[in-house]
Amino acid sequence: MQRVFSGVQPSGALHVGNYLGAIRQWAIDQHRADSFYCVVDLHGLTAEHDPADLRQRTLETAIGLLAAGLDPDVCTLFVQSHVHEHAELTWLLECTATVGELSRMIQFKEKGDGRESVRAGLFTYPVLMAADILLYDADRVPVGDDQRQHVELTRDVARRFNSRYGETFVIPEAAVPKVAARVMDLQHPERKMSKSVDSPLGTVSILDPPDVVARKVAKAVTDTDGEMRYDPEAKPGLSNLIELLASATGRSIDDIVGSYDRYGPLKADASEALVSVLAPVRARYEEIASEREHVVSALEKGADKARSVASLTLRKAQEKIGLLVPGTF
Repeated sequence: MQRVFSGVQPSGALHVGNYLGAIRQWAIDQHRADSFYCVVDLHGLTAEHDPADLRQRTLETAIGLLAAGLDPDVCTLFVQSHVHEHAELTWLLECTATVGELSRMIQFKEKGDGRESVRAGLFTYPVLMAADILLYDADRVPVGDDQRQHVELTRDVARRFNSRYGETFVIPEAAVPKVAARVMDLQHPERKMSKSVDSPLGTVSILDPPDVVARKVAKAVTDTDGEMRYDPEAKPGLSNLIELLASATGRSIDDIVGSYDRYGPLKADASEALVSVLAPVRARYEEIASEREHVVSALEKGADKARSVASLTLRKAQEKIGLLVPGTF
């Protein structure tokens, strides 16, 4: 059975892009692969944050994952900081990756923007992500299109470590969805829908009630020429709506483009489809949120299982790289 690993950062409320582009597929994968899913709270330290907020968002993100269909009796669901092996393997991989590789990471260039005050953790963030993946011998890593470069770095670092010190890590493959791999902000379709960027009308939360979803989709930015076609470069707003409708309904992009000649009906159908797919998630979230002990228990169980796997990989990496590991001398 294949091993799958993926994670989500608790930087804000989960949105429709997270759900359609990743989490919905995680819920399917858990039944056909040995699946490890993680709330990557250590990654949340790379930006300015309030400690109490980070703790609360971590819990809320875990509740969102459970509401979206992840079953802790089927998959391994845990919080990254609960498994100390993530931080320990990161150091070994930081001593394998190069400054040149990390400086070419697009997300660092965009978020760092040449500022000297940017946190060092933002620069080394992709190495922590590599450790997340490699600890679990993951064969496949479901990610959005914006994370593809980080998975490629993971593969490069794993190959280099294996070449220098002997076979240690499985070389993972990125799994990017064909549709909704990069859901864009409804008000700013030139940028990705984000949990951390304040965009009240541009981000559709998985917890938004139907009337709010309808209002946001109705106000979504399109263009003025009125030509119905899928063209993410020239018509990013319209193309984003087409992708959302395709992902929510399972229809092909060509079918959707051929079915509408005006933007209004497309928006109405996209709104209805999003409300339909999010309704059970929202209802389940409200139910689970009242069962805090169940959530904590599920995360503790997941961390125990994750540590049982991660500790073996870390120990192997430590031995290979030349550390004096207790019990081996």
